[in-house]
Amino acid sequence: MIQSHHRLAILLHEGIQGNRGKTGLALLRYTESEVVAVIDRQSSGASLTDLTGILRPAPIVASVTDALAYKPNVLVLGTAPTGGALPNEWRQEIKQAIAAGLSISNGLHTPLASDPDFQPLQPDQWIWDMRQEPPNLPIGTGKARSLSCLRVLTVGTDMAIGKMSTSLQLHQASLKRELRSKFIATGQAGMMIAGDGVALDAVRVDFASGAVEQIVMRYGNDHDILQIEGQGSLLNPSSSATLPLIRGSQPTHLILVHRAGQTHLSRIPEIPIPPLPEVVQLYEAVAKAGGAFTSVPVAAIALNTHHLDEPAARTAISQVETETNLPCTDPVRFGADKLLQEVLGVRNVGYEVQS
Repeated sequence: MIQSHHRLAILLHEGIQGNRGKTGLALLRYTESEVVAVIDRQSSGASLTDLTGILRPAPIVASVTDALAYKPNVLVLGTAPTGGALPNEWRQEIKQAIAAGLSISNGLHTPLASDPDFQPLQPDQWIWDMRQEPPNLPIGTGKARSLSCLRVLTVGTDMAIGKMSTSLQLHQASLKRELRSKFIATGQAGMMIAGDGVALDAVRVDFASGAVEQIVMRYGNDHDILQIEGQGSLLNPSSSATLPLIRGSQPTHLILVHRAGQTHLSRIPEIPIPPLPEVVQLYEAVAKAGGAFTSVPVAAIALNTHHLDEPAARTAISQVETETNLPCTDPVRFGADKLLQEVLGVRNVGYEVQS
């Protein structure tokens, strides 16, 4: 529902300097729409670029009322409070936005379109509750393996480490090579950026692989390469999305995403992350399922080095390449060409990009 002509105000209260702003910060980095204001009372008046490193000239303001001076036409709820519920203090700000004629892009689990507090809407207004299960979902059947396009799925050693960013960087690199590339969004941030997708965490588990399969089949015949946004991790006991993504997309290649130096799960520190070569073997074994499906290589490693300076980042990348014998780079910091080149060069699964 968000399109390139929209003027966005992103509600990010306590999300810029806190740990809740993943959705809004990703939108700031990748959206093709104009961001006219960021709303964060904690950071009001500060420089967005100085705080985030994202080169957007948008001002940070304290409230929706302040943001209206910059003439937005869409208010994006850009933070993810624990549990995905709507904070009570936001209700008045959303009502103010609707009264001013703004549409609402909602990535929370709380639906807004059916809430009488946010009615009535004008004919040109909308509320996009994206965390909804699509209607009439099939169960998964594995039929995406019939597609001739490349299907690149990002997988991870943990949650929230850069799988979406890696997929988006691969998409941009593919477009520069004039490949017919499509980014397949599977979470709320990716959906805001792409304008469509499936919010996998809103889908009943029996239909999760079917939901992935449905959207992959929708785009696969018209593209050379699909960049499929990964979710969760096979290593994380709280994650249930990775296996449906593997089965539903029937990937031709995997890109393993890891945060440099991380040795344990961030939210369950008693669980260690195995050595990367063992994680590579795990993902390849699960994808192949003992021979039920075609072998799928982990083509390369995407290393998140955001917390390191550049010399330390390059050292970490070199160490991972030595450890895994696989190409490695930080695709946000250094671009995704190295990863894409490996995908295009790996031919042991029998897929060819159509020119």
